[in-house]
Amino acid sequence: MTKQRVWQLDALRGLALLNMLAYHGMYDWVYVFGHASAWYDISAAGCHIWQQYICWSFILLSGYSFTLAHRPLKNGLIVAGCAAVLTIVTVGFMPSESIWFGVLHLNAAAVLLSCLARPLLDKIPAAPGLAVCAALFALTNQLPWGWLGFERWHLAALPAGWYSANLFWLGLPDLTRFASADYFPLLPWVFLFWCGLFLARLWRPRAGQAPAALRPLCAIGGRTLLVYMLHQPVIYGALLAWTALHG
Repeated sequence: MTKQRVWQLDALRGLALLNMLAYHGMYDWVYVFGHASAWYDISAAGCHIWQQYICWSFILLSGYSFTLAHRPLKNGLIVAGCAAVLTIVTVGFMPSESIWFGVLHLNAAAVLLSCLARPLLDKIPAAPGLAVCAALFALTNQLPWGWLGFERWHLAALPAGWYSANLFWLGLPDLTRFASADYFPLLPWVFLFWCGLFLARLWRPRAGQAPAALRPLCAIGGRTLLVYMLHQPVIYGALLAWTALHG
């Protein structure tokens, strides 16, 4: 990365991380440990918007940060290794919460794909590139569930035969035999990653020191991968200890 970090990006990452910790803490409390909640329901609109804010933030910021990295290929390989560890651990120790292609897998794949496609991406003007990627993200948002369209706006059903090969990593899963506790396939999400990449060419805040009130948030946001890898074991361990003490 640049010698001086862009504190605005770290602050936004930190905010997304705090929301992720709260969201996953509630998920474990309700769905893993079986406690009742009067308001937390992942099928409810409010929780869905909360979850989407978190993942959209991470993916957009990852695409933005790609343009600042001095060694994006190395970064992508590191994240790919972490994603593989996450799959091995969840499949081996929490099979009901197995993660086959989650947000880390997506991030690694998007970075590596962007490294290969960078000569082409660099030739695309930033504003049209951002507009086209945003439109493609909206159009393919429901692709993994058999539709073209965004969220509940289903424009057209897609042929069932497209999904028979179970290309879950691409966005064409066979949902009769595939499940993942965290699922972010390349399509549609690589288009959101590229939105961040093109946005970085249109708007670049100055690097420098963050305001004092935001420095703790920036400190968290500057260690995104470490926090992501450790947060679920820490949350799960804390809730397990609470349950053992209080029943």
